[in-house]
Amino acid sequence: MANPSAVCNGHLHHQKQNNLLKSGTSKKNGITKGIKKNGVSNGSLSKKAFIEHFEQAPMYVAVLTFVGFGVGTIFGYLRDFMRAWGLEKRNVATEREQQKDFVPLYQDFENFYTRNLYMRIRDNWNRPICSVPGPQFDLMERVTDDYNWTFRFTGRTIKNVINMGSYNYLGFAETDADALKTVAKELQKYGTGICSTRQEMGNLDKHVELEKLVARFLGVEDAMVFGMGFATNSMNIPALVGKGCLILSDELNHTSLVLGARLSGATIRIFKHNNIQSLESLLRDAIIYGQPRSRRAWRKIIILVEGIYSMEGSIVRLPEIVSLKRKYKAYLYLDEAHSIGAVGATGRGVVEYFGMNPDDVDVLMGTFTKSFGAAGGYIAGKKDLVDFLRTHSHSAVYATSMCPPVAEQIIRAMKCLMGLDGTTQGLQRVQKLGKNTRYFRRRLHEMGFIIYGNDDSPVVPLLLFMPGKIGAFARRMLEKNIGVVVVGFPATPITESRARFCVSAAHTREMLDTVLNALDELGDFLQLKYSRYSKSAHPELYEETRFELED
Repeated sequence: MANPSAVCNGHLHHQKQNNLLKSGTSKKNGITKGIKKNGVSNGSLSKKAFIEHFEQAPMYVAVLTFVGFGVGTIFGYLRDFMRAWGLEKRNVATEREQQKDFVPLYQDFENFYTRNLYMRIRDNWNRPICSVPGPQFDLMERVTDDYNWTFRFTGRTIKNVINMGSYNYLGFAETDADALKTVAKELQKYGTGICSTRQEMGNLDKHVELEKLVARFLGVEDAMVFGMGFATNSMNIPALVGKGCLILSDELNHTSLVLGARLSGATIRIFKHNNIQSLESLLRDAIIYGQPRSRRAWRKIIILVEGIYSMEGSIVRLPEIVSLKRKYKAYLYLDEAHSIGAVGATGRGVVEYFGMNPDDVDVLMGTFTKSFGAAGGYIAGKKDLVDFLRTHSHSAVYATSMCPPVAEQIIRAMKCLMGLDGTTQGLQRVQKLGKNTRYFRRRLHEMGFIIYGNDDSPVVPLLLFMPGKIGAFARRMLEKNIGVVVVGFPATPITESRARFCVSAAHTREMLDTVLNALDELGDFLQLKYSRYSKSAHPELYEETRFELED
């Protein structure tokens, strides 16, 4: 296995090409293909059942979706024409007459989608919550008098809305006074802010305690915590790779990973989502051809993947990717933002989920913003790696340290998961999340909805497809006191608009049944039950040859 410390120190030594290009045939007796779903093998090197769903919509749905966007675009151009001639009020920002010869600040065509499509359903986003975002929350009611250009509050509060959108996987976003005693104590002791970086006056004993606990929780040598989850990716990847390095990134990686890769200056190549053949093809070409023009070997090759993909609900095919990174002597950077705490027998993420060794992953990254009900993120792995980041990471050198009450909240939640609080409450939360997830997904399948992702993923995308149904779905659900997140183009492919549910351990069976009954009724009303239980198109990509696992 490649030494993680070399990620920061410099050079990657490849095996000879003739050894690397051998076909990978398994020699391990215990390695078996995964079980089949819809007649398609998942090709897993792990014995764990790996069942994911990516059912295709009927052809008429795709056609009507494009027609919907086409009609919206035509009416958008018509309304722009009316605004240009003063027949309709222009609400969007425009350049002053004195600046007509300047380079425009506002690109008219680039804002076309915002003006004419997004604005029609804008009321479904940025709704102001006025309580803790637990399994239920309170919502400030607002209305619009100008078709969503502006909003005004009515003064009314919508009480006890079932929260199906927050990443509160283990239910640690809570206001129970007994549970938050230690957090309140730290608030009294340290205050709310630090006003300094870790390298100056912002390195507290509370940070050191948290980092030791994170390393112990993950089973690695060392860890470092950061005050912002997004910056944990975007500011640390440039410290690990640079010019002369190659980044292989999953096509559905989060924006923070994409930004970090772009800021690094390294060459970036994209492989198809969770597609082992696509990744191996890029690795093979990287070894054979090296860098463009010079044909020199790449200084480093690093693979960027996520544990759970937040828009698809799919889980990374970690055993196969680890096998490939060993075979080609690459490095692996694993973002466990959505998977840490949410999967695995004791909530230790996809590494535990597949029964693998944490040392199989060179850089372990995760956030505290979801399962731990707090803020910030971490990088964990070998001590050499973490020590390097303490002095070279922009997030460590320039960003303000994590505030102590937040650090204590993470410590409280992590100790609960580890059983260090003297209870089994943490384990019970992990188990309940798994039960809620499988129950919710199974019921949606039975109702006839098309949902994406792995059966064990608490992120549950329900496909709406047509743009006109995005707003109708969210508004109708809110009328039933259910808060949902809806997502459309350009955040998703143009034909795959969806509602994204996030299941929590804090949800009771009664809450889930209320949501499911509402979905059953709304699915009939809006005709959203497209599933034909047809063969999935995505798993066909995984019919790869077996790969060799090394000791």
